Amino acid sequence: MLEIFYRYFLVPLTWTLEFTLIAFIWVTLLGACFAQRDSSHVMFTMIYDKVKPRTQIWMRIVGNTLVFIAFSISLYPTYRYINFMSFKKSDVLKIPMSIAFSPYIVFLIIMIGRLGYDIVTDFKKLNRGEN
Repeated sequence: MLEIFYRYFLVPLTWTLEFTLIAFIWVTLLGACFAQRDSSHVMFTMIYDKVKPRTQIWMRIVGNTLVFIAFSISLYPTYRYINFMSFKKSDVLKIPMSIAFSPYIVFLIIMIGRLGYDIVTDFKKLNRGEN
């Protein structure tokens, strides 16, 4: 609303767009971590719902393991790139880009931990014979 008012009645604001973009990155990544906690991500489960519960556990283990490995492999290169970007600052607010992109590291760490927890939980279910 502030930006609309300034655009039509005064001088356009440039900082609001930049702030909105950085805030969108932060909210999206940290929101994804929150959604993973409750397993409330959007899922397409047409095949998953048709198989037996034991097969569902194995499907979760395989899927979570693949994502766990991919995120683990990407953790160090991501850290190096975000650290490298610390010299660059945003155009208007002069925020270091390492701060703007740092929620991705937090996202990776939380997701790796959560996926590892889910994998261990599913293996415990298999060992107990739960469905």
